[in-house]
Amino acid sequence: MKHKGHLILISSPSGGGKNSVIKELIARFDNAVQFVTTTTREKRDGEIDGTDYHFLSREYFKRKIEADDFVEYNDYAGNLYGTEKEKLSASLETYDLVFSQADVNGKHSLDKLGIPHLSIFLMPESMDVLRERIINRGGVSEKKMHERLEIAAEELETSKDYDVRVINKEGELDETVEKIVGIIEKYREKSK
Repeated sequence: MKHKGHLILISSPSGGGKNSVIKELIARFDNAVQFVTTTTREKRDGEIDGTDYHFLSREYFKRKIEADDFVEYNDYAGNLYGTEKEKLSASLETYDLVFSQADVNGKHSLDKLGIPHLSIFLMPESMDVLRERIINRGGVSEKKMHERLEIAAEELETSKDYDVRVINKEGELDETVEKIVGIIEKYREKSK
């Protein structure tokens, strides 16, 4: 899979700030886009199909798995999420930088398939800060909160597989983004 664009994977635990960071990065780079992941989860208020996610029924998602339409997919907290091959390929042909927020499993799938990418894991400064972020975002039951924090602990453990880990401190979004801009620029320079 050779394309003109670079795939940049930004992962974090739930509530780790990946959406905010990706939005800022897209604003700072020309011809950059966020890859739109496909999911079976319910649409949240204000989310737009095709912009925030491609929302599919679980049955249709499973048919696409059987048809081998995904680069990677996984089950996260009871919902399926995936990167569709055709959509990823089209994005990498069109844009210089394609930001994806696939998780640790997605990272491992990209590695196995030999798809070139730069992987950056956003680390919370602590589990307490992460818990607060999830609470402030709203719409999560105590049970789901507990599930997400357990998953986060596992993700932090496997984040050592990433090219770079960056601590995303509360209230320091600009500093985090500046660090990542530097990392991406070095990566692009090396890839020439």
